[in-house]
Amino acid sequence: MNPETSDVPVGTLQGLKRNFGADALSGFLVFLIALPLCLAISLACGYPAIAGVFTAIIGGILSAFLSNSELTIKGPAAGLIVVALGCVTEFGFTGGADPAADLHAYRLALGVGVAAGAIQILFGVFRLGVLGEFFPTAVVHGLLASIGFLVMSTQIPIALGVQASGTPLERIAAIPSYFVEMNPAIAVIGGLSLVIMFGFPFIRNPRLKIVPAPMLVLLIAVPLGMYFGIGIEQVYAFRGHDHALGPHYLVDVPSNMFTALTFPDFSGVLTSVGIKYIVMFSLIGSVESLLSAKAIDQIDPWRRKTDFDKDLLAVGIGNTAAAFIGGLPMISEIVRSKANIDNGARTRFANMFHGIFLLAFVALVPALINQIPLAALAAMLVFTGFRLASPHEFIHMYKVGPEQLIVFSSTILGVLATDLLVGIGIGIGVKAVMNVINGTPILSLFRPSIASERSGEETTIQVDQSAVFSTWIALRKRIVQESSPRVVVDMSAARFVDHTVMSGLSYLQTEFGENDRELVVAGLEGHRALSEHRLAARRKSG
Repeated sequence: MNPETSDVPVGTLQGLKRNFGADALSGFLVFLIALPLCLAISLACGYPAIAGVFTAIIGGILSAFLSNSELTIKGPAAGLIVVALGCVTEFGFTGGADPAADLHAYRLALGVGVAAGAIQILFGVFRLGVLGEFFPTAVVHGLLASIGFLVMSTQIPIALGVQASGTPLERIAAIPSYFVEMNPAIAVIGGLSLVIMFGFPFIRNPRLKIVPAPMLVLLIAVPLGMYFGIGIEQVYAFRGHDHALGPHYLVDVPSNMFTALTFPDFSGVLTSVGIKYIVMFSLIGSVESLLSAKAIDQIDPWRRKTDFDKDLLAVGIGNTAAAFIGGLPMISEIVRSKANIDNGARTRFANMFHGIFLLAFVALVPALINQIPLAALAAMLVFTGFRLASPHEFIHMYKVGPEQLIVFSSTILGVLATDLLVGIGIGIGVKAVMNVINGTPILSLFRPSIASERSGEETTIQVDQSAVFSTWIALRKRIVQESSPRVVVDMSAARFVDHTVMSGLSYLQTEFGENDRELVVAGLEGHRALSEHRLAARRKSG
């Protein structure tokens, strides 16, 4: 059906009936992707494997009725692995050495999750969906790339069947040694899974891609694990070295999912660790979710627009509910959402169907989950981490502008050397310094200088001093509040316009055009672009 000539699908009960077939099919196909990824993300976070499935079930079913984001899929995401793992670790997680301590750390983390979800609900109530507009583009990309490096550094050892410890930089430096120490049987499964994940995008024949890559990995890894007997306690020799196998190399979920329900312990919420991770869960999770929803809106075939405040409220309610029963934090997840569109989803009920299929699978056939090798799940996350930290990200940042690459790289190094919050702070600090070097008056980093004048059907917004990330929200608010059919943003008096503002203005121009209005960015003729990219930062000449 052609989106341009058909009625726009809507997520109402009538829309559910009309689009049942397309949404149910897409929901099933997304379920095939989501199941292994939910398990993998849970284990990487230090949570029980079933925790991510709980989150996807709640996110899928609840969000269909609470959010108007028609095509996003709600569930756990690799972008929050580092936050969740850091939280349980600082609460005393031992990685299985002390099960009682691990359970206590898990329950304390759930208490933090409930509190963070409540904060996100407040973000939605007080209409703070604009929060995602504040952070500089290069810092956000740097944050995601650093998470990619962190995920790879923790999952490569698991894919090879070896133990790893140390700081992120130490683990990255030790990667060559992991290959020397690898457990051959486990490494074969992990390596073959990596080949499938990395090779799948190069397959051009759509008939060969009917089964999603994560599910294809399981279809091969599970029989291979049975053949090697990796779930049986044994020791085997290979080239003069002894290697152990056993059930700890397989996923472990209870036969009855209801016995896995775990309730939060709120005693850690007001501790320094608790407050730190409440901030990180609510802030980073909200930004990731908003950016994902925004990205999916741009590729929605019907160009429907998400109410970001309402979506943030839905994510907050979902996170609170998930944490109350033992689930991971959720966001609007970009990869599964893109797959949802590619599979022909039409309304938000595809998200609901994906949740229902997950619920049915874990309720009816949990024994199959317990045959999944951890190495296969680790391989999926290595692939996800690589995509977050792809060389293309570095190339893209350089093309946007050398100063963007500096901010991007500074954020990555800051996160790897310290933690997420400090790393974000370092990235923002470097961005501010770069803006000042490029001519931004220091005071204009904090206080925008904006004036507007209406003449007939046209409003001109004059920007003085600078237009940079730290004042973009104020400028954006002034633009979107104007009701004139034509709005002109005059930058002729601005000494510097950064990439975050250029990118934001470009997005608003598209929105204005879709509403039969016009947004014009004028006055940049006297500015020099810092690269050939169309959204490069501009510095006033002379």
